[in-house]
Amino acid sequence: MIKQKKVQWPWHVLTVLVLIGLAGALYYATSLMSYEWRWNRVPQYFAYQAEEAQRATEASTVIELVRKGDTAEVVLRGEDGKEQRVTVADNSLQLAEGDDVAEGDVIGVNRHWAAGPLLWGLWTTVWLSLVSGVLGLIIGLATGLCRLSNNPTLRDLSTLYVELVRGTPLLVQIFIFYFFIGTVLNLSREFAGIAALSLFTGAYVAEIIRSGVQSIARGQNEAARSLGLNSSQSMRHVVLPQAFKRVLPPLAGQFISLVKDTSLVSVIAITELLKSGREVITTSFSPFEILFCVAGLYLLINLPLSHFASRLERRLAQSD
Repeated sequence: MIKQKKVQWPWHVLTVLVLIGLAGALYYATSLMSYEWRWNRVPQYFAYQAEEAQRATEASTVIELVRKGDTAEVVLRGEDGKEQRVTVADNSLQLAEGDDVAEGDVIGVNRHWAAGPLLWGLWTTVWLSLVSGVLGLIIGLATGLCRLSNNPTLRDLSTLYVELVRGTPLLVQIFIFYFFIGTVLNLSREFAGIAALSLFTGAYVAEIIRSGVQSIARGQNEAARSLGLNSSQSMRHVVLPQAFKRVLPPLAGQFISLVKDTSLVSVIAITELLKSGREVITTSFSPFEILFCVAGLYLLINLPLSHFASRLERRLAQSD
């Protein structure tokens, strides 16, 4: 008997209707607040045209002025005959040919695009997450294997580390690393923040690795040993590859949480994405626009990470 495929399009239509309803509810809620949206203020906090003043290095005279499109080249000659060539934006030029200038006088400005505070905050969040994630994965893998070790010392110390880190708030750990350990060892705030995030992530990764390894049937390890592999070879070539397929979803979830946890390092004066957003709010007076942009930037980091983990999971599942 041929099984008919169920029609799916009505459910997709229902999904669209629900999203439209949520958007309408959000719009109605904002209208009740009588809030004036000022999205035109936002772009300058992503990128803006910075101005760099060009000054005369000594008392001199303008001997030549050549305009080239939007720029102007100014040639100055000092009392000792030494010439200075300066290129500035044409509409910022403050001198004419034959004018005398003193040392330090502004000739004009150069304009160039520069990253705004939100982009700098995004970059800080990305590299903090990347470094902490790699270190956390290494720490978690080593600790998870120590939790499964037959050596009582390794097992007890790894268990103590995992329970201590998972049982205390990350914010407290950041304070301890920066104000106590960082002061004693003279660590920078970035190093202290990365260390706290890495150890915090490593504790959770350790439990994910331990549970993944224990989920593999004991017969897999016994079969590998019967083929002549020792304990470490069996773990590396047989058990861990199978365990990795099973722990990939929780690992991806842990790294996504790590990206959001980087916002806590702002308490030790690291200007990551959320702290940059709070600083921008104080100057733009547009809190909701900036907070929506910050949330969108976090999604910009996490959605590709989640998509990559899903694709890797499907690809590994095909090899079974």
